[in-house]
Amino acid sequence: MARRTPLYDLHGVRGARFVDFGGWDMPLHYGSQLDEHHAVRRASGVFDVSHMCNADVRGARAGEFLRRVLANDVAKLAADGQALYSCMLNDSGGVIDDLIVYRRSTDHYRLVVNASRREVDLDWLRTHAKVFAVEVVERADLAMLSIQGPMARERTLPLLPAALWAGAQELATFTSVADGEWLVGRTGYTGEDGFEIMLPAADAGSLWAGLLDAGVQPCGLGARDTLRLEAGLALYGNDMDETTHPLESRLAWTVAFDPPDRDFVGRAALEEVRRRGPARKLVGLLLRGRGVLRAHQKVLSSGAPVGEITSGTFAPTLQRSVALARVAADAPDAVMVDIRGQMHEARVVTPPFVRNGTARIPLDP
Repeated sequence: MARRTPLYDLHGVRGARFVDFGGWDMPLHYGSQLDEHHAVRRASGVFDVSHMCNADVRGARAGEFLRRVLANDVAKLAADGQALYSCMLNDSGGVIDDLIVYRRSTDHYRLVVNASRREVDLDWLRTHAKVFAVEVVERADLAMLSIQGPMARERTLPLLPAALWAGAQELATFTSVADGEWLVGRTGYTGEDGFEIMLPAADAGSLWAGLLDAGVQPCGLGARDTLRLEAGLALYGNDMDETTHPLESRLAWTVAFDPPDRDFVGRAALEEVRRRGPARKLVGLLLRGRGVLRAHQKVLSSGAPVGEITSGTFAPTLQRSVALARVAADAPDAVMVDIRGQMHEARVVTPPFVRNGTARIPLDP
C-alpha cells in the first residue's frame, strides 16, 4: 500500500487526482495542471512535498562526515542556517542522489533527499556514519511544504509563528531560520522565489489551510515537473542516476574539488574524468516547430545517434517544447529528434529556459 502524507485527506477535499510517486499517493493536479503552473510563475502556489525524506545528522564529527560523503563541501556553510545543494556519489562517481543540506549547528545538519531514494540514502549514510560516530535519524514526524512564486513570500510570512517572522523576512537565497521543529528555508525547485518549510506534521494542516485562504494555489506534481524543467533543474532518475556522474549532468558546479586534500567519496573517479574530459554533456533542447519532446527520444546529427532526451515537456511559459538531453561532448548546436519515427529539428541551448517568470533563451519564430 502506498504511503500518504499528513495532508492526504485535504488534497482529496480539493479534488486532487492522485498518482503513485516513489511509493507515495501524491496529487498530480487539482483540476488544471496548466493553471497551477501559471499560478506559480505569476503569483504563488503551494506544493505538499512531505514525501521528501528529512534526516538529521548529529554528532561532534557531523561536518567531517558530510565532507566525506558529499561532493559539495559543507565547510562552505560558515554560519548556522546556511544551506547548499550537493550530490552524494558512489565510488565510481555515479550519483546516488541529489539533496539539500542545512546547517543547524556545528554538530547538527538537516538533509532533504528524494523520496524514491529514502532507503538507499539512509543505508548509505548510516554505513559511512559508523566511522565518524555520528547518528543519522529520519524525521518522519515532519511535514514539508514548498510555497513558490513572486508573491509566495509575502503571502506566507503572516502565517509563520511569531518567532520566525523577522528572520524569515530577511532570508537570503539558500539560507534558513528555525524555531523549535519549524525550519523555513529560502529554497525551491521551480525557478521562482519562495520558501520550503519543514514543520511538525500536526501543524501542516493549519498552515495549508491558511495559505489557501491567502490566495495561494494548491499545486501537484505535474506543475512541479514543468516548472523545474523550464528552470533547467535536474530530476533524479531522469537526468542523473548511479550510472551518470555530475560532470556529464550540468552539475560540475556542485562538486568542490578545492581543497585538493578533501577525499570525498567518488573523487578519484571524477578526477580521472576531469583528466580525460567528459565524453557526454547534458544540454537544453528547444524544438523548432510543433511537437512535444519526451524522455528517451533519440537525438541525431547527420543521421547518426548522438544522445537521448532525459526529460522533456511542453513549456507553458514559453509555449514551446523543451528538453534536457545527454549527448556526445562534440554534438553540434543543431540536431534532430526522433518523435514517433518523424525527424524534428531542435536547437541546442544552455538552460535555464525560464527563471523568475522570464524567458532566458532566445525563441525562434
